[in-house]
Amino acid sequence: MTSKWIFALTTLLTCLGATAAEPLRVSAIPDEAPTELQRKFAPLGEYLAEKTGREVVFVPVNDYAAVVEALAAGKLDMAWLGGFTYVQAHRRADKVVPLVQRQEDAQFTSKFIANADSGIKTLAGTKGKDFAFGSPSSTSGHLMPRHFLAEQGINPERDFAHVAFSGAHDATVAWVASGKVPAGALNASVWDKLVEEGKVDTAKVKVIWTTPTYFDYNWTVRGDLDPALQEKIKQAFLSLDPAVPAQAEILKLQRASRFIETKPENYQGIEAAATQAGLLK
Repeated sequence: MTSKWIFALTTLLTCLGATAAEPLRVSAIPDEAPTELQRKFAPLGEYLAEKTGREVVFVPVNDYAAVVEALAAGKLDMAWLGGFTYVQAHRRADKVVPLVQRQEDAQFTSKFIANADSGIKTLAGTKGKDFAFGSPSSTSGHLMPRHFLAEQGINPERDFAHVAFSGAHDATVAWVASGKVPAGALNASVWDKLVEEGKVDTAKVKVIWTTPTYFDYNWTVRGDLDPALQEKIKQAFLSLDPAVPAQAEILKLQRASRFIETKPENYQGIEAAATQAGLLK
């Protein structure tokens, strides 16, 4: 066989091997509307495919628990998790690896909001009223707001007339804006985005309190994912450059100034808060 044919055969086999590689299966906790999650992920998925050499497929899910279960069962390779869902995934399969977080996630906050016509102006004013959290498994829409309420001496089950779960941060804002509930809590980043995009009338919905900071979201991979691929994914995130227009758009959609490395120890406070609240078994 001539060297020309050997080269051609080698090239063909290489291409076939690349084609046969399994796609990178990625998902995210559904903390916003499904269409918004897809819009935010599309350019990031293309970027990760370019940097890893793997097809990237976004796998939508119905609820937070489904992301945790799928990642722990190896049905997903990577997922965008909140601090609490990361802790749950770690409890389910302790080999999951948190790779990166946005710089903003090292000092995250939640907002408490109220309908302007409700007369609620402080946390104390929420007592005796209906109140909405996001998903039961949401860090910034349930766990940490509940944790900080406890620090203020407020027990939702005892002090609110009724506790409701909207399922997502943008849904909580819609509920409060419509008067379905007079008050609620949500992710500060989503609140800021809705205000910037003119999707909430700040004359009708008011922020009444902002929590202290805590660690929140991260990108986590299953622990048995090829270490070389893990490193490629991590470096892809760390290399996102706001000076490059296409990458700046990715960062904007992710509401990130940049991505930084993270580690399991960052979420010990979240685990402690969840345990104290009786949300971890």
